Amino acid sequence: MVVHRRYNPEAVTAYNIVPGLLGVILSMTLVMMTALSVTRETERGTMESLLATPVEPLEVMVGKLAPYVLIGLIQTALILTLARLLFAVPFQDGWPGLSLGIALFIVGSLSLGFLISTVARSQLQAMQMSVFYILPSILLSGFMFPFKGMPGWAQALGEIIPVTHFLRVVRGALLKGQDLSDMWRELLALTAFVCVVAALAMARYRRTLD
Repeated sequence: MVVHRRYNPEAVTAYNIVPGLLGVILSMTLVMMTALSVTRETERGTMESLLATPVEPLEVMVGKLAPYVLIGLIQTALILTLARLLFAVPFQDGWPGLSLGIALFIVGSLSLGFLISTVARSQLQAMQMSVFYILPSILLSGFMFPFKGMPGWAQALGEIIPVTHFLRVVRGALLKGQDLSDMWRELLALTAFVCVVAALAMARYRRTLD
């Protein structure tokens, strides 16, 4: 019996690793940057001026995250462009699902960073909490190791991590040409991640510095 791979039949490593880098890089930059920037304001005292204004937690959250959404989109465009030009990663017809997945993942990552900033009291704490999220995302999402080859307990933990579902969306769109009907489970998981984290961040937002 001869086994032929349906996708990536030549077993080109770049076709698997480079799309996965999109999720890892966005997680490392967006979560950590948001957590550090908001915590820095608390340390420097500029948060007092913001708390004195009659703004709602949702308005503060949108105002803080909006610039980083643009940064995330620029990073995504740069990574995908380099993936095509330098590594010749095939781009199949899966752009609708990929675009929605990228938007959800960027907003979810930024919301998580904002949530971390509401818990951390210093930039060091914010960085440590970010690392506690990023390391499992790299090890248990299927980026470094085949997801189905991991132990059962590792797969159970990996299903909780949003990067796992985002990597499936990216690889499914770029390598398999999946459409929205094929990705609805992963997109639903990312939507739930955004809703839960955003709700927790707004609930945790402190109206005083005490």
